[in-house]
Amino acid sequence: MERNTSGTPSPGAATVTSGVSGRVTFERQYRTPHSEGYHLLAGETRIGHVDLHFTQTNVYATLILEAQISESQVLDLIERIDESLVLSAETPREDLLVTVYQGRQAGLYSDVYLEERKDRRTAAGETTKPRASTRQRGVN
Repeated sequence: MERNTSGTPSPGAATVTSGVSGRVTFERQYRTPHSEGYHLLAGETRIGHVDLHFTQTNVYATLILEAQISESQVLDLIERIDESLVLSAETPREDLLVTVYQGRQAGLYSDVYLEERKDRRTAAGETTKPRASTRQRGVN
């Protein structure tokens, strides 16, 4: 995990005052050839997450905020994300399209967790119904 925590203000640090105090820093969680994901931190407190997906013409971002902040502050944060994360990727783009959600993390689930759950249910004598295929649910 990479973290922007230098002592001097960086282009990636945004000052947010309502719902979050202090500077926002970005801690990279993953990087692939065409996407990146970052936790947004105010001090040691995670206030959100941003996923960036780079295409040939646009960059798509999903910004999930766990703190309530004003629209003006959201726009300031998007500008910082653009300056610090998108432009620094040096990928040509025509537009940055950002979808913003405000909420909280409900959980993080993995194959291991789901397999353990299945094993516990089987040991307890519970039966699970087979899942409908994609076509059966009407999704193509």
